[in-house]
Amino acid sequence: MQKTIFTLLIFTTLFSTLLAQPKKREMRAVWIATVANIDWPSQRNLTPKAQREEMRKILDELAKNNINAIVLQIRPTADAFYTSTLEPWSHWLTGKQGVRPAEFYDPLQFVIEEAHKRCIEVHVWLNPYRVTNSDNLDILSKNHLYYKNKELFLKYGGKYYFDPGLDETREFLNRVVEDVVERYDIDAVHFDDYFYPYRVKNEEFPDDKSFKNNPRGFAPNQKDDWRRNNVNLVIAELQHTIKSIKPWVEFGVSPFGVWRNDSVDPRGSATRAGVQNYDDLYADILKWLKEGTIDYVVPQLYWEIGKKVADYEILVKWWSENSFGKNLYIGLYASQLGEAKAPAAWRKGNELARQLNMNKQYSQVDGAVFFSAKGFMQNKQGLNDSLQNNYYKYPALCPVNRNIVGEPSAQPQNIRILKDGDNAYLLWDNVEEEGGCKIAYYVVYAFKGKKVGNLDDPAAIVARTTENCLDLRELEKRFKGNYTFVVTALNRYKHESIPTYGVTRKL
Repeated sequence: MQKTIFTLLIFTTLFSTLLAQPKKREMRAVWIATVANIDWPSQRNLTPKAQREEMRKILDELAKNNINAIVLQIRPTADAFYTSTLEPWSHWLTGKQGVRPAEFYDPLQFVIEEAHKRCIEVHVWLNPYRVTNSDNLDILSKNHLYYKNKELFLKYGGKYYFDPGLDETREFLNRVVEDVVERYDIDAVHFDDYFYPYRVKNEEFPDDKSFKNNPRGFAPNQKDDWRRNNVNLVIAELQHTIKSIKPWVEFGVSPFGVWRNDSVDPRGSATRAGVQNYDDLYADILKWLKEGTIDYVVPQLYWEIGKKVADYEILVKWWSENSFGKNLYIGLYASQLGEAKAPAAWRKGNELARQLNMNKQYSQVDGAVFFSAKGFMQNKQGLNDSLQNNYYKYPALCPVNRNIVGEPSAQPQNIRILKDGDNAYLLWDNVEEEGGCKIAYYVVYAFKGKKVGNLDDPAAIVARTTENCLDLRELEKRFKGNYTFVVTALNRYKHESIPTYGVTRKL
């Protein structure tokens, strides 16, 4: 009996230790929503200079929290937060659709440059079918595709959408994504939960004509299957489009948090959600994961632990068991923290802290994506403090994507310390990559003493930089004594190079 108790205590201690160890590889991303000016820009009438200042503040705040990726909404309503010949400038950016920024600049290019300088990935977030958030067509630019080919669009629930049943819709969406991937140095393409629109009571989505004209072999009583096939086709096509241009660019989807309830499908979760991806949004996420037509999934688990109809604990476990080996990041609801109308769990203590602790129990969970940046800028419920002092105390590299065959990164060479009077710099030769897969950044480790320590310990990471030089004066403020430095390179496939040999200096 004593032996059994002793063994159990050892196992419990080891398990607790593993949970407490910080991860060197972990997705820590934040959605930056542009629709309705949720996050950025805060108003439609801001000058380009003010817009840039706001974005820098957002990125600086996220960097303080060791966030390593942003998911930036660049196509909220069939419009653009970047220079495009296919779609008009967004009215959420300039106040009027089709009007480019005064004192012209390209917002997406600006954000990419600023984020990458901070070693933060940029995942571009597009909404595939949504055209308007109301029935007001006056907001559309006269150059919008709607006025060139109205046959591509449908009105449903007082809003306008591309018709998902048309080949032309898929072709156009592929052209939009192709254009962005070709011209911008992005890290991923990202779709959220808006595929077919959420159901409107007593109103059927008006696609009878499209189904009749192009059933693709589906019988009249198989319209739901046909709708799912419409989405399946565009997902598979987009994966091919992206990888044919830049094979390292990921394709991710952030679905509504419930695939199906187990009351309608034994494979579903033990939930009773009023909306289901498969049945209502016609998004068969499990098929995409199983077939590898998406590279990562971010289920939006915006409910508290213990919620009756959709318990966070049940859902994080279910997605962990149904991710088919693909990268799994959990969508967390930072904007809900402390809200007066939110359930009690979100007002008492930090529900996200409880959820982050729970995520540690599942090795399949590769990180989290927070909605949205506003929660960080307002430090809701002390979110920033919790992350900086606990969960994200140390930097983390984004996870390697298991669905992408990546190339190893080349190794930095000739690491050395250059002294210039009282100044000292850690230098290494720039790594030159072939085939368009550039170095994302360098990782600098520092170990106490004269030996190289554990490179899997993120506490040893003292800098991530796009430069091939580190000013050691900055480190002298934090460290004293002899330290051994090691440098690695991280390429766009997120593969880290073989570490260089260390050099030692007294700080």
